[in-house]
Amino acid sequence: MFRFLRWLPLLLLLPPPGSPEPPGLAPLSAGAPPQAPDLLYADGLRAYAAGAWAPAVALLREALRSRAALGRARRDCAARCAAEPGAAFPALLPASPGPDSGPGAARGAWEPLLLRAALRRAECLTQCGARRLGPGGAARLRVGRALQDAFRRREPYNYLQRAYYQLKKLDLAAAAAHTFFVANPTHLQMREDMAKYRRMSGVRPQSFRDLETPPYWAAYDTGLELLGHQEAALAVPCLEEALQESLAQVESCRAGCEGPEEQQRAEEEAEGTGSQGGLYEAIAVGNLSQAVENVLSVLLFYPEDEAARKALDQYQAQLGDPRRGLGPREDIRRFVLRSLGEKRQLYYAVEHLGASFKDPDPWTPAAFIPEALREKLREDLEKRPWDHEPPQPKPLTHWKDVLLLEGVTLTQDARQLNGSERAVLDGLLTPAECGVLLQLAKDAAESGARSGYQGRRSPHTPHERFEGLTVLKAAQLARAGTVGSQGAQLLLEASERVRSLTQAYFSPDRTLHLSFTHLVCRSAIEGEQAQRMDLSHPVHADNCVLDPDTGECWREPPAYTYRDYSGLLYLNDDFQGGDLFFTEPNALTVTAQVRPRCGRLVAFSSGVENPHGVWAVTRGRRCSLALWHTWAPEHGEQEWTEAKELLQEPEKEEGEGMPSRDPAPEPPSHRLQRVQDKAGKPPRVREEL
Repeated sequence: MFRFLRWLPLLLLLPPPGSPEPPGLAPLSAGAPPQAPDLLYADGLRAYAAGAWAPAVALLREALRSRAALGRARRDCAARCAAEPGAAFPALLPASPGPDSGPGAARGAWEPLLLRAALRRAECLTQCGARRLGPGGAARLRVGRALQDAFRRREPYNYLQRAYYQLKKLDLAAAAAHTFFVANPTHLQMREDMAKYRRMSGVRPQSFRDLETPPYWAAYDTGLELLGHQEAALAVPCLEEALQESLAQVESCRAGCEGPEEQQRAEEEAEGTGSQGGLYEAIAVGNLSQAVENVLSVLLFYPEDEAARKALDQYQAQLGDPRRGLGPREDIRRFVLRSLGEKRQLYYAVEHLGASFKDPDPWTPAAFIPEALREKLREDLEKRPWDHEPPQPKPLTHWKDVLLLEGVTLTQDARQLNGSERAVLDGLLTPAECGVLLQLAKDAAESGARSGYQGRRSPHTPHERFEGLTVLKAAQLARAGTVGSQGAQLLLEASERVRSLTQAYFSPDRTLHLSFTHLVCRSAIEGEQAQRMDLSHPVHADNCVLDPDTGECWREPPAYTYRDYSGLLYLNDDFQGGDLFFTEPNALTVTAQVRPRCGRLVAFSSGVENPHGVWAVTRGRRCSLALWHTWAPEHGEQEWTEAKELLQEPEKEEGEGMPSRDPAPEPPSHRLQRVQDKAGKPPRVREEL
């Protein structure tokens, strides 16, 4: 009863049944001071866990509102205090108006100014926070790192969509789901939920809207779209709005860094100012004077940018006589000066106070960086992902001392695939060899003599058709003249190549045996792919029964516990979708993704460290050779030996015929076999790649 009374005030904030909801997650109690977002969020999760859907919605929405209100209060206080007399930080050293001045110049005069401004700013922020937020100010509403991460990942919207669904508010459920999905596009459960919403008759296409998209992104997208349609005059106001709003967003980000809030992570810092040459030039379409100003603004960031200098020369030539008073945009000039002043202060703190600072901008002049830090920062900058060239494939001899196959290269190792015991190798098959194996799969399918899936619909999704061929079935078809013997022989050779490479890479001191080899093709069914969001193959591990709830994997039957390493040798890439992906043991968080291509092998250990699945094949036919390896000789693939012997036998005399018994066993059943795990959890489904 007490718990219900605690939630009653928030229930009263919900609109009555049948009344129209405001668009998005609008404030529930405008004008009220924000409450502690972390406490509201925690109460919301408790209500959600208890199945109290209406209180959960109210609490989660209030948590979002309070967090936004807290941010607005901090931003307003920051703007007010920055304008206080004596609270403005010195942007540049008084004796050093230009970026060419060294960081040590006039330090004696600069440090007292910085100290006085910092103390005045801190006092002002404390007083303003108390007025806007009540006693204790922002410190009372301090948000911890865990909650910051949760809101950054938009996790409240995941809970909201489920609660709205239970309340039969499908429009808001779809909007909350879409908002979460925009920030988490690889979240597998949300993909399934989105697919369900799209199939619901009560959900309209316009329901799928992002409730947290900053307005300036919409303006920017509109401007680019208009520019693409040669509507420059209409594009300019949109792009100008995007620029101004993005600068305002930077100010909001600065405000979030002041006061007692915990230090933000690097990924939560400002995303930038959108100060690209293309944007500035687009804003100034048809106005050469503005074009010159914008290019000069770009040169404030990148003085040596050759493209910007050429554009400047071109615009000045078109203008004719130099125009007096033309210079960089004033708003951009202020931004650069302020940023450089802040960087000078930050680097001073790094050099003398032991603070840490990772400069996010590649345009910072070297003169602003203390000499002792320049070399380290230069090394860090060279390591940034946007400066990386694609990893160069290395020959096999670079990662093993034995050259097993000429032309095979290591494309990605475990580190680049964000996991352990994973690798991508290219060059195992030539295009001609891929063609031979593809023809083998096609001929076998057309003959109707398939093994495995019998060409039926996939056991994992109704939108694809599977076809399978074992090595022994291929050998038998070749002996009967149904398929070419070259393809059947190459199937054996390719599987041995994969085994040899997998052993050399992962298990050089211990022999690996082929356990099962299967040529598998999965084809998208025409007319059934619209807005499809299911998977071609659900997330699973190959030698244990994965429990996503606990992250454990039970290595017991019906899992193929003897499998130690898995491999996928791809034959083609002329299809849509179908990429392989790895996840965390929770089966939700995607850690790496690999695009199939002819001759590409993805090899990995078969346990809980490598859960994997396949994105939906939405067009075309995807074919690959799936292989599993084992250290246990007793689990070696007997069919492989039989197939080899069969292909080596001389042709039988006419009339002898082939054996009447087909010794090729079907691959393990794909019926949904269930197992009760050790913890007594609900049964898990056995999965086979």
